[in-house]
Amino acid sequence: MNTKMIVLDMDGTILNHHNQVTDQTRETIKKLRDKGFLVCIATGRSYNEINQVAPDIEVDGIISANGMDVYIAEDKIKENSLDLSLVKRIVEMARDDQVYYEVHPNDGPCVSFIRDRAFMEQEIEEPKPDSVGINEWLSRKAAIAKDIHWVEELPDKSYAKFYFFARTEEKINRWMTRLDQLKKEVDFTTSSSTNHNVELMVANVNKATGIEHLLDHFQLEPEDILAIGDSDNDIPMLKFVGYPVVMKNGTDTIKALAKEVTEKTCDQDGVSDYLTRKYQI
Repeated sequence: MNTKMIVLDMDGTILNHHNQVTDQTRETIKKLRDKGFLVCIATGRSYNEINQVAPDIEVDGIISANGMDVYIAEDKIKENSLDLSLVKRIVEMARDDQVYYEVHPNDGPCVSFIRDRAFMEQEIEEPKPDSVGINEWLSRKAAIAKDIHWVEELPDKSYAKFYFFARTEEKINRWMTRLDQLKKEVDFTTSSSTNHNVELMVANVNKATGIEHLLDHFQLEPEDILAIGDSDNDIPMLKFVGYPVVMKNGTDTIKALAKEVTEKTCDQDGVSDYLTRKYQI
């Protein structure tokens, strides 16, 4: 395979389970770019969230919010947004069911209503459930403490996605069932990266559709891309690219899609280890 672009997921891939990009991974990305590879990020995180966890990472392109926004360097080349009336309706539904939610605008910090803070805080009360990953738990703790912009009214702006979380799988599954019922009236896409969350975006938008915009810009083909991911929201991306790679810590579902599985996990600099050996950098 003549790889020209490398697309990397964040959580569970270049981020370890404490939501950190190591210096080793940063250096590997730099070496790849110096060697002539295009390196891009494709993540469920919003652009604002990317800047929070990896403010100084340098890449050629970014697909944020599971394909809702696409950037070349810092320039946005594609933006998708949810209908504002749908956003307001889903907030009311989440409030009725007391489901933890974050509304992520295309630009700026995520928002939640101040009146909903009490039941949202209950979802992250200690002790952490064993089935919730430490990275997701820490992210929700940080969101409640400092990342969410608590509002009285929903700002009149464009919104890229919803993120929902529950401390039990039963609760998030009930919520997903309710969203599936709403899909019969309004078309949208949902995607999960763990058994405790679900994200909601515009219909037919995902990491693969985001990659298509990168291909158009750089005049490449899917066969030119190696992509690395770890969870079910990476499925469209891994099916689309020419060379799908899955992390050792990835789910069994997507390991079945991989041409290779990394020898090390995200907590062992698995991406750096794999790419360093593969491209001899």
